[in-house]
Amino acid sequence: MSSTFVKQHRSKRPGYGLAALVQGDRLVPWEFERRELRPNDIAVKIQFCGVCHSDLHAIRGNSRFPLVPGHEMVGEVTAIGVDVTKFQIGDAVVVGTIIDSCGYCSSCKRQLEQYCLEGVTTTYDGIDRFDGSIMRGGYSNEYVVDTHFAYHMPTGLDPASVAPLLCAGVTTWSPLRQWNVTGKTVGIVGLGGLGHMAVKFAHALGAYVTLFSTSEGKLADAIVLGADKAILSTDEAQMVAQASRFDLILDTVSARHPLDPYLRSLKLDGTLCCLGIPKAMDFSPFLLTTGRRRIASSGVGGTLETQEMLDFCSKHNIAADVEVITAANINEGFERLKRGEVHYRLVIDMSTLNAPAKNAA
Repeated sequence: MSSTFVKQHRSKRPGYGLAALVQGDRLVPWEFERRELRPNDIAVKIQFCGVCHSDLHAIRGNSRFPLVPGHEMVGEVTAIGVDVTKFQIGDAVVVGTIIDSCGYCSSCKRQLEQYCLEGVTTTYDGIDRFDGSIMRGGYSNEYVVDTHFAYHMPTGLDPASVAPLLCAGVTTWSPLRQWNVTGKTVGIVGLGGLGHMAVKFAHALGAYVTLFSTSEGKLADAIVLGADKAILSTDEAQMVAQASRFDLILDTVSARHPLDPYLRSLKLDGTLCCLGIPKAMDFSPFLLTTGRRRIASSGVGGTLETQEMLDFCSKHNIAADVEVITAANINEGFERLKRGEVHYRLVIDMSTLNAPAKNAA
């Protein structure tokens, strides 16, 4: 891996997928080209791809267009580079949000590539470190990736429900492991794509888990998913009763909201880890002082944590709660995602993706 773009002659693989051609546009079928395999690459026929909230943000944000989203992939190896030993043709594999990093900085050497000091190459809208091309994501027929950033499919799990583990799963797994929640009291704010995975993981890791939600209808769901308690966060009396109870609170909400009720709920030396990353945070710094409390955050997950998470899921039969949709329904799916009507993750059946129709001569 290299931090410099090396312009070189390169052959291409024809591909197609779902793309936003301009900012804010609906996704439409689009043809493009991928690189041919390098020595340590595999080609993956994509079978399922998760729909992440960040995909919606990317389409409406300052991305490079045309944009093919998708970074939660499950598929089958169809070709291998000359140096590949990790996979064979026909293997079931998964690919997540990071597909390259510098490989030699202090973070990369610890397999914490999400904190690469030179910055990672993302699965879509990233820039290839070798030829400068734009990465096209998993809403497509095929993906080409270095084997260092591909993983064997965990055994015993439904493939569609595995796809979101590569983003929503490892994003919540990483801080739960970092703060070593076994035997501790953990709060989860929000029961969406991230929150429902956080509840499952925290419960399986042996924490006492409380779910905070503004939706009364989700409280019962949280108990089914493994929470020991579920609290309506708009109920002031219930929130006051949580004072100084939690070692760690994972906040998965991306919209701006008051953080003070959660800071007050932390024990001495407790941590509020904000995964939703709103544009601004509303909190009183004095509440940090009075309990030696911390506000922190966490990145998605490098190769070490991703493999650890996949192994844990296989052992404990943990996967995402998903609804499988067709490729033709992706724009409707985005609207549902925007309205918060998904329980808890959409996954595209990529076998329903058709190549763009050719213009008649």
